[in-house]
Amino acid sequence: MSGDDIVRAARQWIGTPYVHQSSALGAGCDCLGLLRGIWRERFGAEPEVIPAYTMDWSEPQGDERLWAAAGRHLSAKPRVEAAVGDVLLFRMRGQSVAKHLGVQSAVGAAPSFIHAYTGHGVVESPLSLPWQRRIVARFEFPQGE
Repeated sequence: MSGDDIVRAARQWIGTPYVHQSSALGAGCDCLGLLRGIWRERFGAEPEVIPAYTMDWSEPQGDERLWAAAGRHLSAKPRVEAAVGDVLLFRMRGQSVAKHLGVQSAVGAAPSFIHAYTGHGVVESPLSLPWQRRIVARFEFPQGE
């Protein structure tokens, strides 16, 4: 699945309502659920069982659980090497853990990304400077199959 294929898969989710801990196309998902849905389309079974999580998960401990999980299943790449289909990991506040995900849908002069966002559902948003500043890691889906 190329980067363009990843973006096509992500765009199918646009309009899906935001539902915490869900991953059901058209019915509801959160940002992790969006990535889980793309993974299922690409590979079939999800690589691990996702435990229940609260909105503030891993913050009290300061654990970078989402970053660690991404590192187990995705290929890390330099943050400056943007490509369509990349998985972006964001830190929403300066001292908090990174726990928002999106898929880069355009690069160049008008970059954008697809993500599930509280109160908005799955949307395609400009990857504006405020969003770019929040990126802490960039990954790509594994090659093969």
